Amino acid sequence: MSEKQSRLSVDLTGRVAIVTGASRGIGRAIAISLAENGAKVACVATSEKSAMGTVEAIREFGGEAEAFGCNVGITEQAQGVVEAVLAKWEKVDILVNNAGITRDGLLAQMTDENWDDVIQTNLRGTFVFTRACIMPMMQKRYGRIINISSVSGLGGNPGQANYSATKAGVIGFTNTVAREYAKRKITVNAVAPGFIATDMTAVLGDMIITEAKKRIPANRVGDPQDIADAVLFLASDAASYITGQVIPVDGGMTA
Repeated sequence: MSEKQSRLSVDLTGRVAIVTGASRGIGRAIAISLAENGAKVACVATSEKSAMGTVEAIREFGGEAEAFGCNVGITEQAQGVVEAVLAKWEKVDILVNNAGITRDGLLAQMTDENWDDVIQTNLRGTFVFTRACIMPMMQKRYGRIINISSVSGLGGNPGQANYSATKAGVIGFTNTVAREYAKRKITVNAVAPGFIATDMTAVLGDMIITEAKKRIPANRVGDPQDIADAVLFLASDAASYITGQVIPVDGGMTA
């Protein structure tokens, strides 16, 4: 059965995209939506095997995709993925830095390891993949970089000092890189999801999810496709004059 799901139609024919954290949830929805609209997609996950489910879903409707295993926070591995994409498709037009983890806990009980792990994946991973892609984009004088932040990076969230710090850092990183490369026709934006129904939020349980909905003016939990549609727009030529922005997709939580 086809998993085509995008509600927005843009023309990404001939574009090459890299999506990190593409095995499930938001990353999977983003990768499928980009492919559905014509992009060739490199699906990056912690292992090639875990990325294959998304690749197979894309190939099922005739899209083109490849799976890559990578620890996004390790420079050599990120560079290796980008080099492999360049060898296969000769360019990188779109980069979506989506890979992220949580290691929640109150600050007094937070371990160095739980702090460092989240920084390594969420913030350093965004840095190393962006750095690896920026030169190929500069050479083509074209690029769309979309970083997945969070409403936790806009206002903080108790029990998530590490996660919130990384997502706030992603926003600062986005603003800076946007200013550095706007003249090279490279846009850099961030999407800040609110409470989205994913495997990460499912473990919280029905009671917490019900309480979260009460804080959302739209009165519903978001869907990964809500984020994918925002990314799809930012990846398109229609968003060529938008850069250095943070777009909350949160049902009004931060209104």
